[in-house]
Amino acid sequence: MLVLAADHVIADEGAFRDAVRNAIPYAEAGKLVTFGIVPDLPETGYGYIRRGDVSPGEQDAVAFDVAQFVEKPNLETAQAYVASGDYYWNSGMFLFRAGRYLEELKKYRPDILDACENAMSIVDPDLDFIRVDEEAFLACPEESVDYAVMERTADAVVMPMDAGWSDVGSWSSLWEISAHTAEGNVHHGDVISHKTENSYVYAESGLVTTVGVKDLVVVQTKDAVLIADRNAVQDVKKVVEQIKADGRHEHHIHREVYRPWGKYDSIDAGDRYQVKRITVKPGEGLSVQMHHPSGGALGGGRRDGKSHHQRRNQTAR
Repeated sequence: MLVLAADHVIADEGAFRDAVRNAIPYAEAGKLVTFGIVPDLPETGYGYIRRGDVSPGEQDAVAFDVAQFVEKPNLETAQAYVASGDYYWNSGMFLFRAGRYLEELKKYRPDILDACENAMSIVDPDLDFIRVDEEAFLACPEESVDYAVMERTADAVVMPMDAGWSDVGSWSSLWEISAHTAEGNVHHGDVISHKTENSYVYAESGLVTTVGVKDLVVVQTKDAVLIADRNAVQDVKKVVEQIKADGRHEHHIHREVYRPWGKYDSIDAGDRYQVKRITVKPGEGLSVQMHHPSGGALGGGRRDGKSHHQRRNQTAR
């Protein structure tokens, strides 16, 4: 089982595949493999892995026993780590046999395993989704793979990887890894910039323009607009906390919502109505719903170049 993060970029896919391929014999032998990124600078935003002795085996590529997981260091400590050659960035990527991981999880965190098994025993299938019961899901303790298993097991090994890996954890990180204009800008969507430098501008819908600014992150979506100094964009989490404290909904209810059958876009809403633009995948269907028994509902759309209207409670296909 290969465990990967959702927010990373790998520049050299060939080197990435080679590292995974080289790690397979270790995983097949019962080891729990973590991938350590060969550092090219003293990064203080990542955790590190200190390698131990060479892990025994007949593999062509060499993995090392994990000597220690260390938290994000200060700059001086990070410089020492890189200079020693014994440390790797902790990528948060793993390879192991599923059965071996479950054995170690049962040994070190049986409460997590029990909670997961209980949650999966009462799932609610929804087309191609498996919906876990919310109460059962929330009953599972929060713990990373590192803390729960990798820092405790005697079978952890680190496989070095040098594949141009980058952890894309912020909008400013996207600016760093993307192709820049001559002025140092990164544009996504319908963007016009004038006298703008070293900025990241993302337009999801509609035109976004910038004039006479620099070092900004501008993100426009259907839900909200973010404008931040590129060096302070990590503080967006404080804005999210404020949104929650104010009782707003933007952090968890979105205008465009995806479902197994397609998606809908809430283009207008009021106290007693909501207007949605619904897109249904070919071959899928959904029911027209009545929210007020005394009211009426009319559903309609276009398919194959023709207009279609649904009667009350008729399934749309």
